[in-house]
Amino acid sequence: IAQIGKAFRNEITPGNFTFRTREFEQMEIEYFVKPGDQEKYFDEWKQAVWDFYKGIGVREDKMRWRAHDADELSHYSSRTEDIEYEFPFGWGELFGLADRGQFDLSQHEEFSKQKLHYQDPQTNEKFVPAVIEPSFGCDRSVLTVMLDAYREDEMGGETRVYMAFDPKVAPVKVAVFPLMKKEELQGPAKEIYNSLKSKFNVEYDESGAIGKRYRRQDEIGTPYCITVNYDGLEDGTVTLRDRDTGEQKRIKIDEIDQYLAL
Repeated sequence: IAQIGKAFRNEITPGNFTFRTREFEQMEIEYFVKPGDQEKYFDEWKQAVWDFYKGIGVREDKMRWRAHDADELSHYSSRTEDIEYEFPFGWGELFGLADRGQFDLSQHEEFSKQKLHYQDPQTNEKFVPAVIEPSFGCDRSVLTVMLDAYREDEMGGETRVYMAFDPKVAPVKVAVFPLMKKEELQGPAKEIYNSLKSKFNVEYDESGAIGKRYRRQDEIGTPYCITVNYDGLEDGTVTLRDRDTGEQKRIKIDEIDQYLAL
């Protein structure tokens, strides 16, 4: 059972932007397992959640697991571990994983006076399921992705600030430009933009020098920019620029979809 909703903690002192707030979005899963199998599924969830954060671009060298000491554990938990992230203000909790045992359903049984046993369809064994609980903070996850993506480097002799979002979570996947604000370039560029906008989050920009347009897209974390120039009118190609390296290469117009889908 998965749910997302508002959580409130009035004792928390707000600080560090959205890392600590009195009201926040919490996402939790109650994963029911056979008693005695918790360790197996706990370890499976550990790997799955680590892969999830890595998959949306969070750097592995900025994350670590921390197991709760015995004096930290809730009375109903036999094992709790957190993923911590190295924020600019130090290591802090990003995600929590708890083995809650049979406490949750046993409490429901006690106070509702209703049996909450599960019957195994293969063995006909009846038991009260145990619970593994992965718990995410939505706001804190978003904050982590943004902080992890922030980069500063030098390009073209100037300091550049950009957001190195993984393409899966970048607000804009690709931007399409005509090299100059000329009708013969605008038409093909708009055709490409229109062909892509139903499949990806795309922006079209023809305002200002091409270098400034690249920088604007770097700042919002757009992974790729496509530029239509005069050579492309002759050979059916465009220039595709990579955000992180600034490298540019020529690709065929009919290869754009395939390239962006990688």
